[in-house]
Amino acid sequence: MNFIRTEIDGLIIIEPKVFDDARGYFFESYRRDLFAQNGITDEFVQDNYSSSRKGVLRGLHFQIAPKAQAKLLRVTRGSVFDVAVDLREGSGTFGKHFGLILSAENKKMFYIPKGFAHGFCVLEEGTEFFYKCSDYYSPAHERGIIWNDPQLAIPWPVLDREFILSDKDGKYPKLGDVAWSPGPGAQGANLRQKVP
Repeated sequence: MNFIRTEIDGLIIIEPKVFDDARGYFFESYRRDLFAQNGITDEFVQDNYSSSRKGVLRGLHFQIAPKAQAKLLRVTRGSVFDVAVDLREGSGTFGKHFGLILSAENKKMFYIPKGFAHGFCVLEEGTEFFYKCSDYYSPAHERGIIWNDPQLAIPWPVLDREFILSDKDGKYPKLGDVAWSPGPGAQGANLRQKVP
């Protein structure tokens, strides 16, 4: 596997070594020892799988401490534009994003540590998205930032249709409308929506 560091510290693209022949192909999608050697030491405890129509936009999601999640993402069918936003208080890249195409064809994986919001836009019909999480889903700790926040300026792809969002995803606050409380913010632990 090839582990590629991005311009935002902590975000890693993983390119598997693919063995391809007349029968099809094979690759290792996860190997704990290789991941640990490359700085990914999370214990993944939950796998999630989603199927989405072209134009579906999910995000930007994260969980706060003590249920913050690191994620290991890949697409098994179709393609997405995938985005991570740095929410680590005190980070030199706070509020910055990194995006890339994940597809069944390129077989790339994307590691997002704790302290980031995550979202993706589906580029093909019937896209199937698979990801591992380092903690369990917890509705009480679930938070989000609106996908089209001008401060984030994420260059979402232009499609031949409008984006399809859940009601919840369409109502998240902007980054500037969340408050930070004192504490171990290095993991994005204390981000919360401002209370009017």
